Amino acid sequence: MAISDADLAARRGLPVELVETLRRTRGTTNESLARAPEGVLRRAIRRLSVPDAPRARLLQQLRKSRDDEGRVPADALGRAVRQCRTLRARDTRAPREVAGVPVLGAVTPLALVGAAAGLSAQRWQWLGPGNIGGRTRAIVVHPQEPQRMLAASAAGGVWFSANGGARWDPVDDFMANLAVSCLALDPQNPNLVYAGTGEGFGNIDALRGGGIFRIVGAASWQLITATKDFGAVNRIAVSRNAKVVLAATPGGLMRSADAARATWASVLPSGVADVKCHPRLSTRAIAGGLTDGRAWYSTSRGKTWKPAAHDGAWSGRIELAYARKNPNVVYASVQGTAGGLWRSTDGGKHYRQCAALGSDGKPAPFLGDQGWYGNVVWADDPTDENLLLVGGVNLWRSTDGGATLREISTWWDDASAHADHHAIVSHPGYDGTTNRCVFFGNDGGVYKADDLNAVGREAEPPFVRGWTELNNNYGVTQFYGGAVHAGSGRVVGGAQDNGTLAFAPNAGSEHWNSWFGGDGGWCASDPSDPQVFYGEYVYLNIHRNSDGAATSDTQGERYISGQFWDATRNDWAWKPVPFQIPDARTQDALFIAPFVLDTKRSQRLLAGGLSVWETNDAKAPNTPTSGPRWRAIKPGTGKLVTAIGISPADSDVVWVGHEDGAVFRTTNGTSGAPAWQRCDHIGTKPLAPRRYCTRLVPHPTDARWAYATFGGFAGDNVWVTRDGGATWAALGATLPAAPVHTLAIHPQRPSWLYVGTEVGLFASEDGGATWSPTNEGPANVSADELFWAGQTLYCATHGRGMYRIDLA
Repeated sequence: MAISDADLAARRGLPVELVETLRRTRGTTNESLARAPEGVLRRAIRRLSVPDAPRARLLQQLRKSRDDEGRVPADALGRAVRQCRTLRARDTRAPREVAGVPVLGAVTPLALVGAAAGLSAQRWQWLGPGNIGGRTRAIVVHPQEPQRMLAASAAGGVWFSANGGARWDPVDDFMANLAVSCLALDPQNPNLVYAGTGEGFGNIDALRGGGIFRIVGAASWQLITATKDFGAVNRIAVSRNAKVVLAATPGGLMRSADAARATWASVLPSGVADVKCHPRLSTRAIAGGLTDGRAWYSTSRGKTWKPAAHDGAWSGRIELAYARKNPNVVYASVQGTAGGLWRSTDGGKHYRQCAALGSDGKPAPFLGDQGWYGNVVWADDPTDENLLLVGGVNLWRSTDGGATLREISTWWDDASAHADHHAIVSHPGYDGTTNRCVFFGNDGGVYKADDLNAVGREAEPPFVRGWTELNNNYGVTQFYGGAVHAGSGRVVGGAQDNGTLAFAPNAGSEHWNSWFGGDGGWCASDPSDPQVFYGEYVYLNIHRNSDGAATSDTQGERYISGQFWDATRNDWAWKPVPFQIPDARTQDALFIAPFVLDTKRSQRLLAGGLSVWETNDAKAPNTPTSGPRWRAIKPGTGKLVTAIGISPADSDVVWVGHEDGAVFRTTNGTSGAPAWQRCDHIGTKPLAPRRYCTRLVPHPTDARWAYATFGGFAGDNVWVTRDGGATWAALGATLPAAPVHTLAIHPQRPSWLYVGTEVGLFASEDGGATWSPTNEGPANVSADELFWAGQTLYCATHGRGMYRIDLA
């Protein structure tokens, strides 16, 4: 029996209007909300204050990529990767190891034919997670050999499985662009695969793409040169006869009809989210708009397009699907407010709205509030044109052509498919009767339903029956930060959309656990106590764990930045000053904001929003009315804080960087009123960049010495001062022109430096005068955080999980 808003409000002690908002934004049902654990419900309510989180993530990435004029040059990432290749291919007589890290030399990718055996890493050890996954926007399955599969990660490249997902390996760790958003097989030659790079669904993320690649022979990816300026490719479609390739981009629909794919023409001028070629006729195709609520059809092999007609109002992103049994039937998933479903019976020329009613008799909010981000529709059953799936936050199924929808996955249960769906692909043998196997790509990686008819058939949520998680060595987790306790070896990391995770040193890559949900960010480990770790949720909401990151926060009780659950109001509230960080309360901080622990004073944390906030009792008991006390030690400049560095040699010396490149230093940071001196654009040898300061790393023994790193696709992203900021020198002459996210100094050899960039890891033995790229371990992927346990270097990547290397 359906649960009304009023009934659910009474059961959970919530206002009726809040129930309706939760159901709509989470794209779910009252039945699912009624059975959600208390902690899940609290997090869902917390999320209402940070809507459109994926857009905020993309905006922060954009900030880090802009140059001094606020621009991201065309093909910037592609040029940086080509610089890397040139460095690796230089004089083979050069040392094969720099600062203990293997460097230079050619890289051999994994062959798609034969056994899977990823790149050989002799020194670097990949730690995982192999059981968590990450944002997966495409899956393809070989039609004749269905055990062979490819999956595309938004930041971790293309992965191959030779055994139906029982194990995955990277196709090419050093592919020229690992931000892969779509895949397509050539229908006439399934060994030919196209891969489109760069995500365009956020409408601002046109910076990470490097065009379209295709596999050549059995082992290597080659860029289709004519597409190198495609900033993002949302979908690729290949005509049935394989003569035409269509690419949906934020700038419009592109078409190529020559075998070499040397020429491309724009055939639709506005942004396109989706394009599909007719499954039988090479002359026909359909396309859906990215933001304008439009759809088109072509009967001329994609040369010319006409707008589709429809009843009702359309808005936002449009996803389309041909019905395999009868391709005259086309379904459209329309972003709208919380999702709308339309059906065409003439091949996509005209659409009529489906009722799409949920179990309560009301239109089902199947896309939630993220239809612009997670939106997919499937109608690939060869026996039934009325069977379809739609996915947003959760998955929904219709057996009557869209008249009704039933939820078949539950975002809050780990045994169900993960939330935020991007791809639905049938097994090649799917026949609707003896084989009903379907694969799903979402923000949690790759999942499978062995029997689509049986999955989600429970009488009530959670819908966990029949789901299989296939993240077996699929190492594409997107970390923002990490930390390790040197004594216990316990590693923690904050991941995009997969929470704050932990790894026991002897557990193995398949056994990471979550100790805080939502988006993770920066992390810290108390060096004096192996049980205490710190992490954060978005906008500087810092949380504390006191059991060695062994258990997850289920009630939202671990925030130490001021938030707490008010049981009398059944809502989130804030503690009084000084037990809160005001910038966290007002969201005057980066989406992923910096905070650091003073290694000499383990109760001292510094956190950056508009101001810099300090607590000296970070381990104080946490109650609804008390906790760590916070105070502002640096006033705001109007620009957000992006980097904080506390000198290991002197806790009074603190460095602070901002999003506009401004850098400040104090030499009395532990006093009641620290005095700050600006260190950029002063003197005869100034710190010159006027862009996002990513890190400030003080020297381990000399408090006057520090390194500053910057974002932007520029060539001067590493700087050093040896006199407290009075003069500076640029060190990045031999680095690619790409953002530098992090820097580490060898604890025993201070002239040995390591930087993590947007295109991988680089090492120097001469204090940064020259740099060499690694040729194993961390790939051509964003290396976001470097940190130490003794002389073991850890690298948290944004797309390939976590690595470490022993440099003793």
